[in-house]
Amino acid sequence: MNIDTYKPYISAKTMMGPNSVRILAELLDKYPLRPAKDDTVLDLGCGTGLTSLIIARETGAKVFANDLWVSAEENGKRFAGWGVGERITPVCEDANNLHFERKQFCALVSIDSYHYFAGKEDFFREKILPFMKDEGEVLIGIPGLKDAYSNRAEELLSDWLGDDAYMFKSPKCWKELIGDDERIEMVQTWEMDCFSQAWEEWLATDNEYALGDRKYYETLIKPYTCFVGIYVKINRLSRKNQGIL
Repeated sequence: MNIDTYKPYISAKTMMGPNSVRILAELLDKYPLRPAKDDTVLDLGCGTGLTSLIIARETGAKVFANDLWVSAEENGKRFAGWGVGERITPVCEDANNLHFERKQFCALVSIDSYHYFAGKEDFFREKILPFMKDEGEVLIGIPGLKDAYSNRAEELLSDWLGDDAYMFKSPKCWKELIGDDERIEMVQTWEMDCFSQAWEEWLATDNEYALGDRKYYETLIKPYTCFVGIYVKINRLSRKNQGIL
């Protein structure tokens, strides 16, 4: 994936944190999505739709772009302006109460948002897994805590994040939260390589939230945090579930 292709779309108005395009690019380079014709992908917590644009163009899939904070109408206008309005369906729903069909998606992508709503046991199994097709894939990239500081987020990050510090968890913790299920074939978590570059690109903007983050980057963000990459592979339908056994 050539990130330079998308530079015209990246700005202080479309960014909502460290460069989501950079985070998505690393995930797609590591685990390329190759949807079949007419397959659909869910972009969960899409923000202003930057990631949805890239998913649609890089994979050729139809995308459902869901975000709770940005309205479907606003994103719909943006997608139309970007020339992808026919390929991306904007949605505005709470991730805890999604209204999609069972096994609707061949893939789910969530960039810089999953930590806001998924930090409890059984969330993935109950709220995400039902919508995933057999042999589907899940790609998640979120801010988190380095493994060396597991379970110390509130102690280390409260000056920066306040009451939201608990949302930052280590790769090891996120792997445990995804959990086990007969439909889950594999879960991989890791500290992503794009951390410095994605942060630098965000801090270089004049976004008011970026200005606030600058005060803590060297003292708290850089020493203790990372981007957590999560990859989940869904099982092929078992012979038992097919009624063969």
